[in-house]
Amino acid sequence: MKWLKFILIICIILTGGGAVWYYYPQYQISKLQKAAAMSTSNQHKKTSYIQYFAKKKIANIHLLAIGDSVIKGIGASQNKDFITQFSTELTHATGKPVVSENEGIPGITSSELNELIKQEKFDQGIKNADIITINVGGNDILRIAKQKNIYQAIQSFHTLQNDFENNLKQITMHIQKLNPKATLVYLELYNPLNPTNQYYGLANKLLPKWNINIYKAAEQIPSSIVVQTSKVINDKHLQYLSADGVHPNSKGYLAISRKMLYEFQHTAKPTST
Repeated sequence: MKWLKFILIICIILTGGGAVWYYYPQYQISKLQKAAAMSTSNQHKKTSYIQYFAKKKIANIHLLAIGDSVIKGIGASQNKDFITQFSTELTHATGKPVVSENEGIPGITSSELNELIKQEKFDQGIKNADIITINVGGNDILRIAKQKNIYQAIQSFHTLQNDFENNLKQITMHIQKLNPKATLVYLELYNPLNPTNQYYGLANKLLPKWNINIYKAAEQIPSSIVVQTSKVINDKHLQYLSADGVHPNSKGYLAISRKMLYEFQHTAKPTST
């Protein structure tokens, strides 16, 4: 029911936006992806993130993960969550042990995460981290669905988007200030709906509206990567979803971790960081 209410809200909002509202965010994302690809052209002459961490004179790679239930690993069996599996993959790829700190909080919104950041709850972990992974934003959307007054929810929708953008920007800037040498890794939001669901198509068109904010945040940081989670958790890979139909299962988290590893292998690390 919460998804139904949410989609109804969006349908009303979209009547004023039309095709531009649908497709412009996707165009922006594609443009940012192409810009990133251009900046890492001739990668055979550059150092990938994997090569960088393999050669870096450190005994261990420190990974801090902050965000929501996807970071925490809800839906996975023991030790099969995303962070644990990626740590294993990265250890094999670099030959260095990965020491991970999982600070995922199920149900947390970007506003709540930003507040914890402001309270300096993760400052020590941020300072010590070589890699910081962030996944947040999905619960911002779901909070709308829990609104009892649909008209209030409609009125607050655009504000919610702006808040998400601002929260992500503030989180990013705080991390950058504390540890400018850390590599920031953002995860896209994904659409868990089955294609048979009547709202599947609308959800797919809605998704870029949120994900563009993630790309904009990453664009401000030289040493950053956006993992295209939506490429591995989608209608073609429903077997990667857990029984709740929302969170990935163990195989889904493995698919995300391998997608992230692929980005580390095929993205050149800026030489200035």
